[in-house]
Amino acid sequence: MAPTRIAIIGGGASGALMAAHLLRRKPKNLKVTIIETRERIGRGLAYATANPSHLLNVRAANMSAFADDPGHFARWLSRQTEAPEVAGDLGFRFVSRGLYGCYLESLVVEHLSGPVEQRALTVLRNTARGVTVNARGLEIALNDGPPLRIDLAILACGHESVVDEGPLYTSPWAEPVGAGAPRHSTLLVLGTGLTMVDTALALREQGHRGRIVALSRRGLLPHAHRAVEPLFVDANAAPLDQNLSTQLHWLRGLAREHEAQGGDWRSIVDGLRPHTQAIWRAMTPRRRARFLEHARPWWDVHRHRMAPEVAARIVAMIASGQIEIVAGKIVDVVPNGEGAEVTLRRRGSQSVETLSVAGIISCKGVTGSPGRSTNPLVASLFANGLARADPLCIGIEVAPDCSVVTQEGRPSRSLFAIGPMSQAAFWEITAVPDIRLQTAALAARILSAFPERRVSQRPR
Repeated sequence: MAPTRIAIIGGGASGALMAAHLLRRKPKNLKVTIIETRERIGRGLAYATANPSHLLNVRAANMSAFADDPGHFARWLSRQTEAPEVAGDLGFRFVSRGLYGCYLESLVVEHLSGPVEQRALTVLRNTARGVTVNARGLEIALNDGPPLRIDLAILACGHESVVDEGPLYTSPWAEPVGAGAPRHSTLLVLGTGLTMVDTALALREQGHRGRIVALSRRGLLPHAHRAVEPLFVDANAAPLDQNLSTQLHWLRGLAREHEAQGGDWRSIVDGLRPHTQAIWRAMTPRRRARFLEHARPWWDVHRHRMAPEVAARIVAMIASGQIEIVAGKIVDVVPNGEGAEVTLRRRGSQSVETLSVAGIISCKGVTGSPGRSTNPLVASLFANGLARADPLCIGIEVAPDCSVVTQEGRPSRSLFAIGPMSQAAFWEITAVPDIRLQTAALAARILSAFPERRVSQRPR
């Protein structure tokens, strides 16, 4: 029997985890190809950083690639001579994201040894530009070379950075951060979330001593982690079929009750984590829209928190006056030759003020309409009817089993999406503890269908 050919499009964290789970049991008759342009696997926007101050936002003890083997990451760390300070019991520790990227890469590298013709895994340094379906399977058009013919594909393209148009706006992932602005100049950062935190630390470390004004609609800063354990939350008691205000009232009530007993609200938020996808999926499109508009910023700063040592540095920069957190919005931006004059209005005020800045760094996030995607693969999926936008236009529509929903509304039998590409369906699917469960479940479904897949599960 011919081997089952699977392509994973994207070799960041999601792609590396998907490959690791598919190949973990060394199944026979399986050929996996990762299509990735980057030189190293396991990176992406999160783990490509080489800055040791950019730490994981989840404690390292919960960052194993395999939920059923929670010590896997710790054992890998113990073998790394370049990082002896993080070896052993991880406890309540947060390691650098760059180091974690090396761990993700190791999950793939272990399957690249031995003769090429005998390997179950191939890494193709290329760009997928389109997908078409024919009677024999899928065909992936590549940027260079002939198309790749496969049986099924898994979209793991990760986040796309969204940067405002205009020469004054720069990416937080550019090198150097701030496009080399004068070290004592004022910089405007759009967004006050975790990307802003990374940006502020990077600016400080590369010698910037000027003012950093971080602007967002509500001016909310992520909270810090504390060494607390998740509290059991009974999903049956959650008002999944109620409106958003009822759900928030229930959640706040749990937090108040726990704090009254000497606990910490973080235990409630972390205890809710196993149920957040179910809560999201139970919401109607209208309730999801209300969550995104009104509640998401508050949820994000409580759910996606800073490592304690990172929080301490940010608080110190705020106390010194180097960072100013501003709630408000931009009214106008006028270039002045050395930067720009930015007119802004603070939240709750009718008056405006002008700020002279050397540059603007956009840290507003990565969620956006798939219609704005610059990825040619996404455009191809829409053009060929293989995918459609979700009702809120925040991503592609994906079924509960990770299959991509076609333009006609049918779940595909041969095209799947994982990680951030499936965020519209699952929402909480951007962190490794969630992605590892998703990829493990999808790998199990795919492998269980091996003998009959080529006969009974041909693409429509």
